Amino acid sequence: MSLDTDSALQLRRSQSLTSIIRRELERMIEIGELSAGERLNENALAAKLGVSRGPIREACRGLEQSGLVDVIVNRGVFIRALNEREAAELYEVRAVLYGLAGRLLAPIISDEQVATLARYVEEMDAAMAAGDLNGFYPRNLRFHEAIVEFGGNGRLISECAAIHREMHLYRRRTLDMPGRMATSNTEHRGIVERLAARDAAGAAAALEEHVLISRGALFGPLGHYPDA
Repeated sequence: MSLDTDSALQLRRSQSLTSIIRRELERMIEIGELSAGERLNENALAAKLGVSRGPIREACRGLEQSGLVDVIVNRGVFIRALNEREAAELYEVRAVLYGLAGRLLAPIISDEQVATLARYVEEMDAAMAAGDLNGFYPRNLRFHEAIVEFGGNGRLISECAAIHREMHLYRRRTLDMPGRMATSNTEHRGIVERLAARDAAGAAAALEEHVLISRGALFGPLGHYPDA
């Protein structure tokens, strides 16, 4: 069965609106405007975003598939809350994936890409100096995403993006620890230096250690798992 022109246009508009709303909800989760365990109020979100409840529901279905929300029958939609063991395990997987990202990128990174990463580090320095976690955090996300994207491995990009979506709560918590923004950005600077030197082994080691330091700050030594 084929759609007529009007129906096809309406479907595309609906899908586009749902995608926009989904990205906005992901952003709100990223910056902590929507917190883990919080129930989504469809009416309030619809009013805030100037849409009907239908696209909100469709966007929430997509968020459920990506592991960002839980839909509980007769109760509603809730921002997913990872338990500590799940989060610790994700940090370990992320460390390995980022090590691979560094190993892939170092031999092929361009001077322009090095400059882009260095600019993110400078922007994080400025946010840190202002004590602005909400300014630091999105740039921190983009720094790590760029490293994976610049390497060009599509499957790695997909796997890292899925882990990022699940880990927002814990990554913000790490950066909110006293002194952690400064330490983290020092580590970022070291990562850029290894990439700029086209040092594949050094970049891989620096990225893996960077993630495991955050894991240790939250959960203790590698091999120790908190109770679920």
